[in-house]
Amino acid sequence: MSTLFSPLSLGPLSLDNRIVIAPMCQYSCDDDNGQANAWHAMHLGHLAQSGAGLLILEATAVEARGRISWADLGLWDDATEQALRPVVEGIRRWSPIRLGIQLAHAGRKGSTHKPWEHDGAAIAPDAPHGWQTVSSTDRPYEEGDPAPQRLDEAGIEAIVQAFVDSAQRAHRLGFDLIELHGAHGYLLHQFLSPLSNDRTDAYGGSLENRLRLPLQVFDAVRAAVPDSVAVGMRISASDWVEGGWDVAQSIALAQALEARGCSYLHVSSGGLDPRQQIPVEPGYQVPFARDIKAALSSMPVVAVGLITEPAHAERIVAEGKADAVAIARAALYDPRWPWHAAVALGATLPIASQYLRSEPREARGVFKPR
Repeated sequence: MSTLFSPLSLGPLSLDNRIVIAPMCQYSCDDDNGQANAWHAMHLGHLAQSGAGLLILEATAVEARGRISWADLGLWDDATEQALRPVVEGIRRWSPIRLGIQLAHAGRKGSTHKPWEHDGAAIAPDAPHGWQTVSSTDRPYEEGDPAPQRLDEAGIEAIVQAFVDSAQRAHRLGFDLIELHGAHGYLLHQFLSPLSNDRTDAYGGSLENRLRLPLQVFDAVRAAVPDSVAVGMRISASDWVEGGWDVAQSIALAQALEARGCSYLHVSSGGLDPRQQIPVEPGYQVPFARDIKAALSSMPVVAVGLITEPAHAERIVAEGKADAVAIARAALYDPRWPWHAAVALGATLPIASQYLRSEPREARGVFKPR
């Protein structure tokens, strides 16, 4: 029997299988407005028919200056909430997939072009599509980029409230799960890492102080939504730079989150410092998930990063290295990846009745109507 296709609970949320479609930015909003449109409905509707246990929407900014690019999705006001509503309702009408949203703030990595335009370069605050970024520091991500504004205590409080407000909007929209983005060099990660946090106040210096903002955001969001909503966090387990954030510090954060009732931890890496040296290979981040999971009592851990083959995904969960696996680019290339994994692993998978006639002869019995 396939472990990958066995049920899993992320706190209050029950999943039919252990395949997660990870958040993937689409950079497809119009006119600097952060509002979902027909692209998001098509893209997410397609992935909602994948058979995965959970689909998490892309990094969704909790305020306008929290976007990565000017075309990023947001959930910071009534207009962005209402624009996302028909997308969610369309998915709910045609798919039983569990639906999550990743709430994010880019910090100093914001105010950029789309990645396929001008190589995703930073945009000056006074240029079209640009704005003043904020961070734990006043040092930019890359030399020559516009400097961020160092957040003061009032600014930090406003960021926490922005996460709370967006979480409440997400709940009103009916999301089953909220993922807080603490990875890839974005704002919460900027406070965590000693490479980007040069503060001398209560939010800088010691590990306890650097953990403070991410834990405050988690506590505030957890308190702001019902217990029926799963709340987890995505982290980068390593900066891949000497003297930076590492697995030992990640374990300390994970244990603090578990003690607070965090529903799960999504373990990625990198993105904080351009000096990073990452030995990319299939499953290169799985050892981080394994080591963090071993230090926890029961909080589920999701592994991600170049997991592209069903047999590999099966081994990761069957051997207890992680409780679930997340796929991203593999799902863009093959939106029916879970279907093909079910065939390869001899599992059964409920799919939309409209698609049952696509079942190949050699896979008879794998798919069933849902």
